[in-house]
Amino acid sequence: MEDTMYAIIDIKGEQVKVEAGKQAVVPLMNNKNVGDEITLDRVILLSGDGEPVIGMPTIEGATVRATVVDHFRGDKIIVFKKKRRTGYQKKQGHRQNYTRLMVEEIATA
Repeated sequence: MEDTMYAIIDIKGEQVKVEAGKQAVVPLMNNKNVGDEITLDRVILLSGDGEPVIGMPTIEGATVRATVVDHFRGDKIIVFKKKRRTGYQKKQGHRQNYTRLMVEEIATA
């Protein structure tokens, strides 16, 4: 059984698991254009060959290189509020914005 190398990175306060050669969905990076290559240096965990390396809070020198594939909106989430016996009902919809990244390489320290 092969251990595939993966990393857990912190983007805008969200932790995302990424693997080299695969796509990852992250919160919207509106300052990046489609096709831009970015380097993410907030690596929290590296795993692959042997024991995983855990950062305190991040791993020094570890980076993830990725390319922006596209920006898109997620599925609609319905927020329905109701208070019984008062006639109060409120229905709202919400769609979150995301960015899809293609992870090129995970570099260790």
